[in-house]
Order: sequence, then structure tokens, then C-alpha cells
Amino acid sequence: MNAIIETKQLTHIYSAGTPFERGALLEVDFSAMEGEYLGIIGHTGSGKSTLIQHLNALLKPTSGQVLFQGQDVWADPARTRQTRFQVGLVFQYPEYQLFEETVYKDISFGPKNMGLDEKEVDRRVREAAAFVGLRDDQLEKSPFELSGGQKRRVAIAGVIAMEPKVLILDEPTAGLDPVGVESILGNIRDYHRAHNATVILVSHSMEEVARTVDRLVVVNDGKIPFQGTPRQVFQHGDELEHMGLGVPQLTRVFHRLRAMGADVDPSVYTLEQAKAALLAKLGKNGKGAV
Repeated sequence: MNAIIETKQLTHIYSAGTPFERGALLEVDFSAMEGEYLGIIGHTGSGKSTLIQHLNALLKPTSGQVLFQGQDVWADPARTRQTRFQVGLVFQYPEYQLFEETVYKDISFGPKNMGLDEKEVDRRVREAAAFVGLRDDQLEKSPFELSGGQKRRVAIAGVIAMEPKVLILDEPTAGLDPVGVESILGNIRDYHRAHNATVILVSHSMEEVARTVDRLVVVNDGKIPFQGTPRQVFQHGDELEHMGLGVPQLTRVFHRLRAMGADVDPSVYTLEQAKAALLAKLGKNGKGAV
């Protein structure tokens, strides 16, 4: 696979040259592949939000480069503007950014700014609404009449309607109940499969990213110490705990079993993997032995 978006030696310094100077990103090399479902994890203040705002060209690097489809996104103003349409960013609690009179107008705001004709705008609005589970009769309602979960769907639909090649979601399930979490994640999976878009999911929930993404990138103190498949990353359980991240509960259990002397894989992170690992040990060692 080819990298659709990447950073090279990306550095961002807030309040440079003042007593409040702080390095948020320090020479970060990052990449996301075409069609990949990528997770970014990191504690509050780790630099992950700063990173994703560079991918969408909302922040300009202090030094280094951000490349979209091999081109520097800051090479000229036209390319910067185009990147913001092609790399869609859904902020945490996006429902607070709704402002139009109707759901339809809110979802259509991005496509209209792209200069699309009325027919194409209408197609995109209705398709995006369907992806996030909004009914046609809700499109003419005020977004402020909707529930919190429905408002979030409207906000996500507004970004999806631009049909970005890269969709970035910052904690899209924050504050939702378990049913809402599964519904939103299902909507995102449907979009990913239907458009073969690159999806980047930022989350604090280890269980959420573990069962959702293909690859994980860990951000800590403005750098990327680990990246790889969830199984590869969760092998670094002690280091993740030290970073204030932790690991999925099942991984924690298997780390504990390993520490107690059991010959088990400490990188297990799903119920299916745990079941398979334990059955394999039982079959190998005989009844009741782990």
C-alpha cells in the first residue's frame, strides 16, 4: 500500500520564542496508508490532537513537512485549501459546532463550499445522512431539536458529505452510552468499506481501538514510541501503563497470567483470541492445565 498522508520530521512549537514555549511535536515521522483503518492513542497532552490538526492543514508546522498524496500541503494556498476538503476532520464533541437552521443545511455546508452543483450536493447530503443513520424526515428539522447522539451524527455526516479520502475522528464516541458507541463505530466502518477511504480514529479507549483498527500509532510527549498492529503494540503493556494509557482488560489478564508463570501470549486483546489461546494450551498440556 502507498502512503496517502504522511509527515516528515514534523515539529510544532507552541508560543515559540516566549517564556511559554512548548514543544508539542518533535521531529515526528508518521504515515497512513490508502484504505487503512488506523488508530492513534495517547494520553491528554501527548501531542495527538496537534498531530491530526496538521494532517488537515489547520496547523502549520514549525518545521518539517506534511505530505498528502506525495505533495506538500503548504506548497501553495490552493493545495492547502484542497487538502482541507480531502482530509476531513471531526473534532471531539462536534455537535457543539452545529449552526444552521436545518439538518440538511448543516450537512450541505461543506459540499456547497466545494463549489458542487445543487444536484450533487443533494446526493451527498442524503447519502451521508443514510450512512450515519439519519432519516429523510429529520433533514428538515433544526439540529437543536435532536438528541445529543443524533446531533453527533449530523456533525459526522457534514464531514462525510465532502467525501474525503482521509476521514479523521477525534474521540467520536466520547460521552455516548454503549449502544451509541457501537452504532457510531458501525457507521464509520460502513463508510470505510463503502468508499475504501483511509480512516484515522483517535481514542482513549484501548478496547475500542483494539477491536476496530488495523494498525495503532502511540503518541507520547510529542513523539511516536510504538506503532504496529494492536497485538504488536499491546506487547508493550508495561510501557503503555507508564505512559498513562493502559491496555485492554483481557490483555491485562494475560500479562498477569504470564507474570504468574503461565506460558500464554501476553498480546491477546479480544475475547476470541483469549478463548483460542486458552483452548490451545488446554489441548497441548492436557485437562485443566494452563
